[in-house]
Amino acid sequence: MSIALFPEIVVNGQVISSTAIAAEAQNHHVPKGKPGLAWRLAAQALALRSLMLQEAAQRGISCDPLSLGKGRYETNDDALIRGLLEDEIVPQAPEDEAIRALWAKEPDRFRAPPLWEVSHILIAADPGDSTATEAAHRKALALTKTLLDSPKEFSRLAAIESDCDSKSNGGALGQLTIGDTVAEFETALRDLADGEITAGPVRTQFGWHVIRMDASTYGEVLPYDVVKPRLQEAAEKAAWAHAARDFAKRLFSGANITGLTLQGV
Repeated sequence: MSIALFPEIVVNGQVISSTAIAAEAQNHHVPKGKPGLAWRLAAQALALRSLMLQEAAQRGISCDPLSLGKGRYETNDDALIRGLLEDEIVPQAPEDEAIRALWAKEPDRFRAPPLWEVSHILIAADPGDSTATEAAHRKALALTKTLLDSPKEFSRLAAIESDCDSKSNGGALGQLTIGDTVAEFETALRDLADGEITAGPVRTQFGWHVIRMDASTYGEVLPYDVVKPRLQEAAEKAAWAHAARDFAKRLFSGANITGLTLQGV
């Protein structure tokens, strides 16, 4: 990024250099080839930071940096901004009626985790070896075709062909639930009916899998009293974020800023 293309900005008389903005821009991921967007996002972030530090000084806020663990601490500026937000934003506990309405609107969203009884055949391949990966894929495709035609052969072929220790159990992995396996494997499980075999091999970091859903149980809808703490926490976070955005808008609206056109505030 050529710093000369982007000007410095001034926030209530405080200069934020183009060098500082260029450094901050590295923290803002934007579509390739749009350095101007990264600069605007960085400039706006630094302008808001400057406004909050100015406001903290005006209010006489003083905060000691908190420990972040393992010898790491907040910077003095981060501590002041935290203190300012604590002074400005007082979280409001959401009404029980409002939380219950959230649950009642879509109770089906709140279920106990599913349980899947699964078998698979793994054709292992090093993801960094394209030749081995292609060969493993061809083998997994052939196995899939055979098993879709003759599903009763699954356990026998797993015992012969699988590169997973589960081959000794005919490919059976036992019961799985959310988070027990890698994302690609779990995604495939969500689309399988009981007794169904994947229509094509599923690729993961371990190689190619042919998967059979032996049985599945999808959790019951959780009662309101079980879900309430989670909903309450989410509502409090949303309310805090909304209040923080409103505070930022008020700071920007009362500021004298040159060199920056504000967007979304």
